[in-house]
Amino acid sequence: MNGQYVAVITHLDDIDEVYANHRLRPMPKLVLGGGSNILFTGNQRKVFLKMEIEGIEVVEEGREEVIVEVGAGVIWHQFVLWCLEHDFSGVENLSLIPGTVGAAPIQNIGAYGVELKEVFHSLDAVVGKTGEQKTFLPEECEFGYRHSIFKGKHQGKYIITKVRLRLSKKPTFNIEYGNLKTTLSQLGVEELSARAISEAVIHIRQTKLPDPIDIGNAGSFFKNPMVERPLLEALQEIYPDLPFFEVNDQWSKVPAAWLIDQCGWKGKRRGDIGVHENQPLVLVNYGGGSGKEIVKLSKDIQQSVSSTFGIDLKPEVNII
Repeated sequence: MNGQYVAVITHLDDIDEVYANHRLRPMPKLVLGGGSNILFTGNQRKVFLKMEIEGIEVVEEGREEVIVEVGAGVIWHQFVLWCLEHDFSGVENLSLIPGTVGAAPIQNIGAYGVELKEVFHSLDAVVGKTGEQKTFLPEECEFGYRHSIFKGKHQGKYIITKVRLRLSKKPTFNIEYGNLKTTLSQLGVEELSARAISEAVIHIRQTKLPDPIDIGNAGSFFKNPMVERPLLEALQEIYPDLPFFEVNDQWSKVPAAWLIDQCGWKGKRRGDIGVHENQPLVLVNYGGGSGKEIVKLSKDIQQSVSSTFGIDLKPEVNII
């Protein structure tokens, strides 16, 4: 990535300094949290704003819930652990998701039946070029499946600095998605708690997903596709074991990993890149592979799934 600059952001004033710098001002900017959901395909002549605004604070507390304000640079899983230590529930299903708190609403992160939007209260963001500050409420974020306004019409405009989440002191747990309930049973959990759910999620993720420290990857490469009922029913006649999760009367969500596996991609390797042997949703770089090679592999997988099932896979990873 020749010609790049990295500016560490620990306070709002740091953003102002970057945009006031005559050499950096005209260069394109890219905000980085943990960088865990980005695939670079070539040299990047950019200013990377490395978000490291810290802090976790309860700003409002009632009998049944609290509102917690979190700096955008806080590591997401560290925040989850903080919630467990304080007996606040709502994010335990989102344990071990890589990245920072500031990136979470951009992606509307989700796992095991829970999405960020369900606990989201508000966020603060700033327009880097002007210094204008704005607070976004849930309806203004236009949350969708792995999507928000910050990936849509406001992409690249706002820099998120703080996020506030509404957490529960009297939780209602969600263990119906995927194999979470089975894993809790296998782990011998008799009394359900936020910590028990978190530990089960961590167990599943560590079993199925490769550690980026050991094998280069950006986690789940594709979104689980939404499939309309007529197509789902037609596919079920051919594939009776087709797994799905009903979203509403019209749409169901089908696991992208199952589709990719059925097309024979699981464990396939092309030189220095490939599809992970345990989780076909993860594309890996064994060392020396390029971003362009990963993109080519992803497009071949998309074409394979489309021609086999008539379903279009969409990348979850941000390709730059």
